[in-house]
Amino acid sequence: MTGNGAPEKEETMSLVQHLEEFRRVIIISLLAIGIASIGSFFFIEQILKIITRPLDAQGIKLVYTAITEGIFVKFKIALIAGTIFAAPVVLWQGWRFVVPALYPHEKRYLCRLLPASIILFVAGVVFAYFAVFPVAIYVLINLASEFDPMLTISRYLSFTMTFLIPFGLIFELPLVVYFLTKIGVVTPEWLIRNRKYAVVVTFILAAMLTPGPDPLSQLIMAAPILILYEVGIIVAKTVARKKEAKFKELAGEES
Repeated sequence: MTGNGAPEKEETMSLVQHLEEFRRVIIISLLAIGIASIGSFFFIEQILKIITRPLDAQGIKLVYTAITEGIFVKFKIALIAGTIFAAPVVLWQGWRFVVPALYPHEKRYLCRLLPASIILFVAGVVFAYFAVFPVAIYVLINLASEFDPMLTISRYLSFTMTFLIPFGLIFELPLVVYFLTKIGVVTPEWLIRNRKYAVVVTFILAAMLTPGPDPLSQLIMAAPILILYEVGIIVAKTVARKKEAKFKELAGEES
């Protein structure tokens, strides 16, 4: 044990060894993404059907305006899908690289937070795809029903990504609140007291994160954030109660 109570490292790696290990992590991660992307390309038609399902429900077909646009978008979709499928390998390599430098309590926190953050991010994207994205597409297209839609595949893909990914990030809010409450940065009372400011900030964030300038898509984005803020308050109250109970238990043992 060291003087501050932290466990000594059994083996200290040199800078060159760290760089070699990091290079190995990068190479394995890139190989995994490359292999998964190539595999995804063979299922590109099925992936496209999933992505374009909201448009297919309205009988709208995507187009492309440049000779190479269609094939490049297929490569891009395969790369995105490959990155998603290779994520377990990439995360495992990152974990093996980082974990030797962590102390036991840091490992425990990471073991709790990392799986929870992944689950919340995936839940946010899935929720957006099934519950919000089809409604947004339907409403936005029908608001301009006097025009004939001619949507290019590249712009639709960009719209889809910029719509779904922010929802995954937004769903991390309860986890962020949990962590900040755990280390004492925020309290349930502070969150409740600043609820009105959170509403204003939420609509500003919604305006920044939504791919379109229309107020409807901003409202669709803002509603889940406000709900998750309330969930965050509940999480903060739970953490605060546990901290208070632990403090009282320690105080009782000392007395």
